[in-house]
Amino acid sequence: MAADAGTYLYAVARDTGAAPPEELTGVAGTPVRAITGAGLAAYVSTVPLDEFGEEPLRRSMEDLDWLDRTARAHHHVVEEVARRAATVPVRLVTVYSGDDQVRALLDGRRDDFTQALARVAGRREWGVKVYAGADEGSSSGRPDEGTRAASPGTAYLKRRQADLRSREEAMRRAGARAEQVHDVLRSIAVASRRHRAQDPQLSGRREGMVLNGAYLVDDERGQEFARALEELRAQGGEIELTGPWAPYSFAVLDDPAGPDAQGLDPTGPDPAGSDPARHDHGGRA
Repeated sequence: MAADAGTYLYAVARDTGAAPPEELTGVAGTPVRAITGAGLAAYVSTVPLDEFGEEPLRRSMEDLDWLDRTARAHHHVVEEVARRAATVPVRLVTVYSGDDQVRALLDGRRDDFTQALARVAGRREWGVKVYAGADEGSSSGRPDEGTRAASPGTAYLKRRQADLRSREEAMRRAGARAEQVHDVLRSIAVASRRHRAQDPQLSGRREGMVLNGAYLVDDERGQEFARALEELRAQGGEIELTGPWAPYSFAVLDDPAGPDAQGLDPTGPDPAGSDPARHDHGGRA
């Protein structure tokens, strides 16, 4: 490995002896290859450190276009690997100084990777977001008799109080609806996780998010899961389904990168949701 290049790690799977597709490319258009060891295969590409070294990465994380391109390329590789075998995705932008450090990772964390792969084998992740309705949280706008008879200042305060009560009641109803959705879906899933609600700037929705859930579902129950969600959606409410994805939220290791990796995790300590294409939880192991 040249001194000006690093090894970018996307995901780890069992070593089946199969090479990645020749046409598969990852971040910065670099070809993807496999490093094998300890019965595992790490899917990687060689990247220039003038773009993927620690200091350049700190600057690049402030460039949303760069981050979007990188996240989508990372996710594309993970999904291609996951189509072929159970996969542990690694967090976005994890870069090692060379292949030998990746081999050491496979050897040192073999048991952890093996356990994580067994947990997600034959399963995929689905993401579900529930929003408060667009018309929830606002009053009818028709003042009552007491408000009309009051002075302008008093009328204003009464309207504000009514709006606040209306929003609180709407969020209470939306929260109860989210609990119902979560209970139904987790009864089908093998495991579930509730992530932090996304800020509207990230979700792209004006409505408030009341559930941001991830569900690990056996492949043979995927259609059942989707049907259950459609039935819930028919009962009313704003419900968004994404997936199925590689199991980003469930193939979790404490610290898969280890102290030798120089990657950064722009998604923070916890994923914000289950849609990797929106950087909700990027790839993280």
